[in-house]
Amino acid sequence: MAAKATAATPPGSIRRIVGASLIGTTIEWYDFFLYGSAAALVFNTLFFPAADPLTGTLIAFVTYAIGFLARPLGGIVFGHFGDRLGRKKLLVISLLLMGGSTFAMGLLPTHATIGSAAPVLLTVLRLVQGFALGGEWGGAVLIVAEHGGDRNRGFWASWPQAGAPGGNLLATGVLALLAAVQSEEAFLAWGWRIPFLLSGLLVVVGLWIRLSVAESPLFLEAQARAEAAAAGGVKDRAPVVQVFRKSWREVLTAIGARFGENISYYVLTSFLLVYVTVHLGLPKSAALNSVLIGSAVHFVTIPAWGALSDRIGRRPVILIGSVGMAAWAFAFFALLDTESFPVIALAVTAGLLLHGAMYGPQAAFVTELFDTRVRYSGASIGSQLASIVAGALAPIIAVELLKDYGSATPVSVYLCLAALVTTLTVVLARETRGRALADAGAAPVSAPAAERV
Repeated sequence: MAAKATAATPPGSIRRIVGASLIGTTIEWYDFFLYGSAAALVFNTLFFPAADPLTGTLIAFVTYAIGFLARPLGGIVFGHFGDRLGRKKLLVISLLLMGGSTFAMGLLPTHATIGSAAPVLLTVLRLVQGFALGGEWGGAVLIVAEHGGDRNRGFWASWPQAGAPGGNLLATGVLALLAAVQSEEAFLAWGWRIPFLLSGLLVVVGLWIRLSVAESPLFLEAQARAEAAAAGGVKDRAPVVQVFRKSWREVLTAIGARFGENISYYVLTSFLLVYVTVHLGLPKSAALNSVLIGSAVHFVTIPAWGALSDRIGRRPVILIGSVGMAAWAFAFFALLDTESFPVIALAVTAGLLLHGAMYGPQAAFVTELFDTRVRYSGASIGSQLASIVAGALAPIIAVELLKDYGSATPVSVYLCLAALVTTLTVVLARETRGRALADAGAAPVSAPAAERV
């Protein structure tokens, strides 16, 4: 028997909730990606000086990866309390942690000033960033998905996803602007600090907006049921325990669905900066402006892919992206090797367009895998475990392959295989479109019967 469709929040309210979630995730991803861009362009010399530029960059990317190691822990902690206390409270905490650690990075003395203590302090702050982001993604997606109706969930839930390219666009744009108006010496001396200190202002704006939204109605209903059950003597297990006991298959599905998407994104954006500036010897502006153009297109098209998944299903849209990325992995570096800025920008934009097909429907797809009482935990754990095995290692593996072989071909093979892992996972997974979030284990609701938003 089909489950009852999730009641939709009024259109005006859902737009306000989506806007608040999008702005919050954009700020958090700005903070997180700012480190990635700085690791490729600045931190390799200021915090990890080495004779070989690629070696310094590799060490900088190791600390970049450390932020990913903290993300599953953030996912577990934030997921647990998000399933117990609510989505909204935890989103406020994650924003404060992320913004505070990024602002502090802008105040750090460099290796030349305090020696080895500089990279240690930078690494600690990176861990805090990772911990905060590990709790951000699940909450931001869920508070939108649980307010919206079943019919257009792919579209509404994809907007927080657009916060990733939005944050990357903002971070890269600020760095590109500073690089354009400052000399190399001024940028390395103090200019690089400005984007990090700007995070303090962005957090104030984000908090004001995030505090204005209502708590998820589905969470409040589930909380009331849990309290009634507890009053009757029914013991409620910790959400993380329930996830690993009953939903481990769904966690594996979330990891596989994110695998190719995660690796491709960091190759297309973070590793690209290294390849273009160090390997090809082109100006920083060529790499930064290419990412800027690609991120702008990425930002606009992610909701379009989410909307398409409401029409034809989550799986077909994700497969368009994963299969396309497996093929584009080889064309991508061939286009970069032309050393032509328009061609490089085209290569990045096309790659991010394919990435968006995987990323746009992902929010709804992962959300629909789990029940309300464990959804924050399940979605966060699955997503953030993927970040360790995929995104954390992607720039490191890519730089090491380039360093060892002096060619991008092994990187293309790596990217292709990652995309094929996602393809296989999604082929084996069940379709989730139209599934009522009030009872994620029920049969999908047919599209015409689902609630309109």
